[in-house]
Amino acid sequence: MNKLYKIALLSSVLMMAASCTNDNILDYNYEKPQSIANQEGIDAYKDLKTYVNKEVNPGFKLGAGISLSDYTSKSVIYRLVNKNFDEITLGYEMKHGAVVQADGSLNLDNVNKLLKTANEANLSVFGHTLCWHANQNAAYLNSLIAPDVLSSTGPGWDLIMAENFETDNISNYTFNSGLTSAFTEVGQGNNNSGRALKLTNASVRTNEWDAQLYLKFSPAVKLGEKYRLTMDVRSDVTASSPTQAQLNVGGYKHWDFFGAVPYTGTWATYTKETTISAEMVACNTIAFNLGKSAGNFYYDNIKIEKYNATGSIQTLEKTSEQKKTIIAEALDKWISGMVTNCKTYTKAWDVVNEPMDDGNPYDLKTGVGKTLKSDEFYWQDYLGKDYAVEAFKLARKYGNPTDQLFINDYNLEYNLDKCKGLIQYVQYIEGKGQKVDGIGTQMHITINSDKDKIETMFQLLAATGKLIKVSELDVAAGLNPTATDLQMQTEMYKYVADMYAKYIPVNQRYGITIWGVTDSKSDSSWLPGQHQGLWNIDFIRKSSYTGFAEGIKGLK
Repeated sequence: MNKLYKIALLSSVLMMAASCTNDNILDYNYEKPQSIANQEGIDAYKDLKTYVNKEVNPGFKLGAGISLSDYTSKSVIYRLVNKNFDEITLGYEMKHGAVVQADGSLNLDNVNKLLKTANEANLSVFGHTLCWHANQNAAYLNSLIAPDVLSSTGPGWDLIMAENFETDNISNYTFNSGLTSAFTEVGQGNNNSGRALKLTNASVRTNEWDAQLYLKFSPAVKLGEKYRLTMDVRSDVTASSPTQAQLNVGGYKHWDFFGAVPYTGTWATYTKETTISAEMVACNTIAFNLGKSAGNFYYDNIKIEKYNATGSIQTLEKTSEQKKTIIAEALDKWISGMVTNCKTYTKAWDVVNEPMDDGNPYDLKTGVGKTLKSDEFYWQDYLGKDYAVEAFKLARKYGNPTDQLFINDYNLEYNLDKCKGLIQYVQYIEGKGQKVDGIGTQMHITINSDKDKIETMFQLLAATGKLIKVSELDVAAGLNPTATDLQMQTEMYKYVADMYAKYIPVNQRYGITIWGVTDSKSDSSWLPGQHQGLWNIDFIRKSSYTGFAEGIKGLK
């Protein structure tokens, strides 16, 4: 009993001490940082597409402009796009330059993978683009209309570098740490002859250039020179490797040198000619970007050749009518192959892209008198003003009867005469018997773009009675945007959606596509470091997200 008493007494003392201690607890209050409170408010918003009233706008599509590899690799972009958007548009991979090969055939493996992946996610794919002057396989098209060679007594291709991997000498090539190398057994090269180089990329990399093969040659290239790359390739996975022009190994200079090399499970010969532009001058290394596809890549019989024009060549220039016939056939081959392949999944197309001239906005663009880039080819310079008439005719012929066919251009909100010129050209196309279902306005704008002109543009477009699509919307805030700049960006995203809702009738609303979705990195090819997106580069929502969400709420 004495022990129990002591225990009880001790317990009472401890309770009293605890009571005294509680009386002295300090009550700390602190205010949540404003930046955290603001981000919590942004994150409280729902997924973007939930803000579109589909009962009122059953045909409206909220689109995202992205790259094929970002989507088909099922990366963060894949999940972000599936949650927030109804449709995707590819920035490059459905264009002529990405699909048409050196012999004019169409490599649609990547496109088909994209279509299948999007279909499984219940997203539509907007076809971009069928007839444009940029991102074309211009080398192939120009070869079709090149002068006929009657005789030659000297000019030809001089061998600059050759590699068949039959020895261990690696002076002609190397690779970075993203790849491991080996040689196949003898008899496993192309045509079961000799051996080949085997490069392995163990996993999909953050950047396509994180795994690179380098081909070295000498001398360095000069402006205007013509080179040809020939190589036998295959891989264990269907893939594509863009090529960079580099100043020695690792010295990046230009994003394109000899096109993008396609790979399949069987050996194929890749041939690409290029004329050296200012962006390539002084380069002596070709880098092949393999980082976006995991697997084994095989190479054999590589040649780099330089065209030597010295000597006597007799040629016969084709007539303008001959060129017109040839290019018309090439356009038919391209559109028929592309549209027929995609018609099961793709129901809307950007048929003609950027036709109007900036300096003469009621006239078509032309390449005449210009120094053209290696991927530029102006169809209108050979087919005339009716080039768009023919493009719409072919898209209608080979597609689905209910496909929605668009014409698309940029700066329509900046140059209202260009907007009017495009509308006049639509009227011309329809006067020639072809229906244009819709008009796309790209809207690459800034926080300081003229709001009055934006409003007027939507009024002009609405008056056409056509489907209207904001096809490539982004709002650049600048390299080092202030809080005020970002607020202006938020307001501009909302303003564009507000004006679309105000002036475009429900039955003319095709949709709005956000171009790029996230901010661009400082070394990106599109709007580098301009903070233009609804998400930042870490995929965190910005206040611009809320502005756009509030804007599309108004689609009533």
